[in-house]
Amino acid sequence: MTTTQKTALVTGANKGIGYAIAEALGRLGHRVVLGARDDAAGADAAARLVAQGIDASALRLDVTSDASVAAAAGELADRVGTLDVLVNNAGVSGAFDPVTWGQDPTTIDLDVLRGVVDTNVYGVIRVTNAMLPLLRRSDAPRIVNTSSSMGSLGRQPGPVMAVYSSSKTFLNGVTVQYARAFADTPVIVNAACPGLVATDFNGFAGDRTPEQGAATAVRLATLPDDGPRGGFFEDDGVVPW
Repeated sequence: MTTTQKTALVTGANKGIGYAIAEALGRLGHRVVLGARDDAAGADAAARLVAQGIDASALRLDVTSDASVAAAAGELADRVGTLDVLVNNAGVSGAFDPVTWGQDPTTIDLDVLRGVVDTNVYGVIRVTNAMLPLLRRSDAPRIVNTSSSMGSLGRQPGPVMAVYSSSKTFLNGVTVQYARAFADTPVIVNAACPGLVATDFNGFAGDRTPEQGAATAVRLATLPDDGPRGGFFEDDGVVPW
């Protein structure tokens, strides 16, 4: 470990896209901390990265719990003192029709909607605000929110997913407001669309690998100081809002 080594926290990092993001950042030399709700799953994922020569460790983190997030921030402060990269990757879809993948807005279960927003939006706010004191100690802090083009009002791809897509639209709006708030600071905030990645999130129905899905988030996590702010990006560039 050197004094110039950057530290990255990735939420929902014990599998899928989050794990691939942590792995890629680790290969770039970052010390990676894998946030996971389950201690065993997080420890196993971290061990697999360590076996590859990556500086990795697990951190218990439930983004829907104020107490868990506060405890995680305290533990991270004790461990490393400074955070350079935060990737808010943890997310849920909510129940959907297994045939059409649809979520009909006319029959939305509001409890399901609240649960999805609690993870996909409020969770991002909880974690970001709790980690800000550590991020502000970095010379070049970067925050990346994992979104989806299904939240794009301009593109509107895929089936009608009134719960999931709306939560990502909400997240995109929140991302812009954070970027505006940090406009005159070193903190750079953006959103990344990984595309349709084959993970257990979608029953492995995607056409992209987790590594491909991680690429945009990794690029945004390592932006130079003059990089874009408050944008929504995918492999091919800007996603229309």
